Amino acid sequence: MINVNALDAGALRLLDEVARSGSFTAAAELLGYTQSAVSRRVATLERAAGGPLFERLARGVRLTPAGVSLHRHAVAVLDRLERAGEELAAIHGGSGGTLRVGAFATANVDLVPGALRRFAERRPEVELRLVEGLTGRLMELLDAGALDVAVISDYPSGLPVEGGRIVPLRDDRLLVALPRTHPLAGDDTLDLRDLAEESWIEAAQGGQPTLLVTACAAAGFTPRTGLRVAEWTGKFGFVAAGLGVTLVPELAARAVPADLVLRPLRGRTPARRVYAALPRTPLPAALEFVRLLGEWEACSTVSPM
Repeated sequence: MINVNALDAGALRLLDEVARSGSFTAAAELLGYTQSAVSRRVATLERAAGGPLFERLARGVRLTPAGVSLHRHAVAVLDRLERAGEELAAIHGGSGGTLRVGAFATANVDLVPGALRRFAERRPEVELRLVEGLTGRLMELLDAGALDVAVISDYPSGLPVEGGRIVPLRDDRLLVALPRTHPLAGDDTLDLRDLAEESWIEAAQGGQPTLLVTACAAAGFTPRTGLRVAEWTGKFGFVAAGLGVTLVPELAARAVPADLVLRPLRGRTPARRVYAALPRTPLPAALEFVRLLGEWEACSTVSPM
């Protein structure tokens, strides 16, 4: 019976050095062993292999057929181990491996793509993967070890208290999207009370006050929200058709079509907070990506007429 447990990396490396040098003495010098130690270790290896691996010659040694077979596998194993070591060093150094990024949908309009582009320019050897989802789902994936970094928001469900490290990134202001033909489209800023009679295009409520409802309540009115559309592209279409106005996160400003204008609100602007979530022991690549996220600059929030 062959004892494969005795065929560890050290034993395979010894086999390789003896096979290459054709001498126990030369292998001993290369590995820093005594010749007697090499002889003992080879004898142990041969017992584990079930028979002789080397022919002892007058000058040196050479592989037996069994030795040739085992040496072929040893070279393959040692090569894989060397490559594994290089990959691990690259991962721990932030210059290799895979970076798995999760983000909520609006962050994927400009914030995440811009940071990933700059990251790819700096670290082309790192493979990038992206998962889109809501904050709660992204935190589940992060906690399960399926993501290396997640871009999350405290809206609408609040900031998760569990997990690893949470890094604040920015406030994501909500802007008003209007048709270009709207009477207020030419104003640089708007007062929410000026829009009290407007119809608002909003996503379906999830059982708790939205930022729109909260902001309008502070302004002294209840918004008319008869038309409910979940996707941002759909909201833009309804606004462009003159069926109402909507709030747009600043993160999504670049996606607003040309037939709409964006205007910031005066006073206390409704906003959500955007964060990066990391495991307790983050990869260097994930830390660099978070740094690039922090360098993001919003595109102009005032659309020209």
